[in-house]
Amino acid sequence: MRIGAYNQVAQLYGSQSVKTSRGANSIGDTSTLDQVSFSTVGKDMQVAKNALNSVPDVRQERVNALKESIANGTYQVSAESFAEKMLAAYDEKFF
Repeated sequence: MRIGAYNQVAQLYGSQSVKTSRGANSIGDTSTLDQVSFSTVGKDMQVAKNALNSVPDVRQERVNALKESIANGTYQVSAESFAEKMLAAYDEKFF
């Protein structure tokens, strides 16, 4: 975008003070440096994210063991545990 175009737009909107640039080669009296800093929470989140990326989504050895026990007919489900989980899910959904 041209600086001249900016000045024209500012004049259309009635801006009272329009600053013009000094030129490409001029250096101001003060110099600022951009800085980025991360909080400890952000650093901890990055560490946790990296740790999760190294863990597989599916524990295949556990899945294989469950499939084998179901196929063999040796997989046992506790009726009490199953009922408790169903009631807890019902309570969360409707109450």
